[in-house]
Amino acid sequence: MAAAPPASAPDGGARIDEVARAAARAFDLLPEAPGEHGGSGLAQRVRTDPDTVERDLMKLVLTLVELLRQLMERTALHRVDEGDLSEEQEERIGLTLMTLQERMAELCDEHGLRLEDLNLDLGPLGTLLPPP
Repeated sequence: MAAAPPASAPDGGARIDEVARAAARAFDLLPEAPGEHGGSGLAQRVRTDPDTVERDLMKLVLTLVELLRQLMERTALHRVDEGDLSEEQEERIGLTLMTLQERMAELCDEHGLRLEDLNLDLGPLGTLLPPP
């Protein structure tokens, strides 16, 4: 049997309001983006526009897929350079990577993105993806 909350505990609505205020304070701690309110901070503010959530989520997913695609491509090229693959395997990997790259371009087009849009800026670390 669940114990009743203490009399001093806030009700559910008050607790949600408290969490929302804490989240708002946390977002206020982020440095401002250059040009935003005259600020010159390094990080961009988190954008929480409900109208762009789906597109932003798709951008994140496609960024991760592109990162994995590039890692697979580099691994395949390394294996080809080392002579670890037969000609048939090289041909199959080449076709697979070309197909995957074409499909990535199609998905970007479907969602109004360019492959360049997937390269996240990591601030002082540079960009997530290497230049093409």
